[in-house]
Amino acid sequence: MSEQSPRPRKPGKPYRRPQKDPVRFLAFEALRAVDERDAYANLVLPPLLRKAREKGDFDARDAALATELVYGTLRKQGTYDAIIASCVDRPLREVDPPVLDVLSLGVHQLLGTRIPTHAAVSASVELARVVLGDGRAKFVNAVLRKVAQDDLDTWIERVAPPYDDDPEDNLAIVHSHPRWVVSALWDSLGGGRAGIEDLLEADNERPEVTLVARPGRSTTEELLREEAAVPGRWSPYAVRLSEGGEPGAVEAVKEGRAGVQDEGSQLVALALANAPLDGPDEKWLDGCAGPGGKAALLAAVAAERGAMLLASEKAPHRAGLVAKSLAGNPGPYQVIAADGTRPPWRPGSFDRVLMDVPCTGLGALRRRPEARWRRRPEDLEGFAPLQRDLLRTALESVRVGGVVGYATCSPHLAETRAVVDDILKQYPHTELIDARPLLPDVPALGEGPDVQLWPHLHGTDAMYLALIRRTG
Repeated sequence: MSEQSPRPRKPGKPYRRPQKDPVRFLAFEALRAVDERDAYANLVLPPLLRKAREKGDFDARDAALATELVYGTLRKQGTYDAIIASCVDRPLREVDPPVLDVLSLGVHQLLGTRIPTHAAVSASVELARVVLGDGRAKFVNAVLRKVAQDDLDTWIERVAPPYDDDPEDNLAIVHSHPRWVVSALWDSLGGGRAGIEDLLEADNERPEVTLVARPGRSTTEELLREEAAVPGRWSPYAVRLSEGGEPGAVEAVKEGRAGVQDEGSQLVALALANAPLDGPDEKWLDGCAGPGGKAALLAAVAAERGAMLLASEKAPHRAGLVAKSLAGNPGPYQVIAADGTRPPWRPGSFDRVLMDVPCTGLGALRRRPEARWRRRPEDLEGFAPLQRDLLRTALESVRVGGVVGYATCSPHLAETRAVVDDILKQYPHTELIDARPLLPDVPALGEGPDVQLWPHLHGTDAMYLALIRRTG
């Protein structure tokens, strides 16, 4: 019996096996993990890149391109979906997710990079042949050739409604955010087109890597000796790595004496640590300590003052991450796995309490662009009772004269001021402290007494902080 060809051949045109492009194949793998397993790209991508380097498939330029393809595609997913939807003959939900991932990668190369059109189309079709088969590769080819006929601005003008007709839908498509997120962020900003556009644009920019020099263990002077390192903007312990800086290569980070921590997160911890206090200042609590960045900074500052930190985290595996972050702290500390809504400690045990509560994470969309597509308005209802319970615990855990810091990595009013206002009505023997003087030299902090940081104004995640003193 004669050997059969793997594909029917046209006369004079031999079958060519598809060629696997390691960069685009890895980017596709990362997007599938994000889609199928609800993984986060910032957790999925590094091990994939490391494995590729170990196999010898990648150099630094390959890694940079793969990273851009993954994050660029995720950030602009909403815009690209609208464009793809106008180029296919069926509802987008009926396009198989792996096909949509290949299409999105191709559209990003066409409209979001400087890759030549012919290279973007041919590389995407070749990827489709590898991961989808020849039949669906033809579909990918047809769609991408339609997309390639115009540039991004022309496509946006075509698929987005005019701003004057529907401002929120226009901004949602132009800046690739769900409409409800646009609306919520706009409410938090207090109106004005310029502010919301600046914020949405900042959400789609690649964030800088920021390091923290943990007091007593490292210094900013040490970190600034690293290549591509520049001083932080606001925190005295912050050092930024310009593009290309690799935090994993920094000796102090490898040894745990420094860490990767957004400057907004540092400011929240330092504001609580520096809030004026009546009476002793010996026992501090981080009541939602995972994964440990704020706890490590608080513990180091506490050690300088002769105070100790108790770091509590409900999930045991996250408590393990906290313990790893605090290992080597120069002063006393303790890490426990405990439910912050049913604390094992006695009421009034602490002088300072930080509650950085679980939230929608809408303040960190620069770092986790896929989160914007996973969150739903109804998620707010799920977080609301827990946020209120944790703030109650914080107020009951602090002694009279002590200070509580309520923090979220979300600017949504339902997770910030609404929570604080509701709980303070139940606790009349409390007062809000003006947090703004505790963030010296940081501009545009609003009317107070609470503080909302913003990516477009401060270059940080959109961290919220309210400081509350217990008066009775």
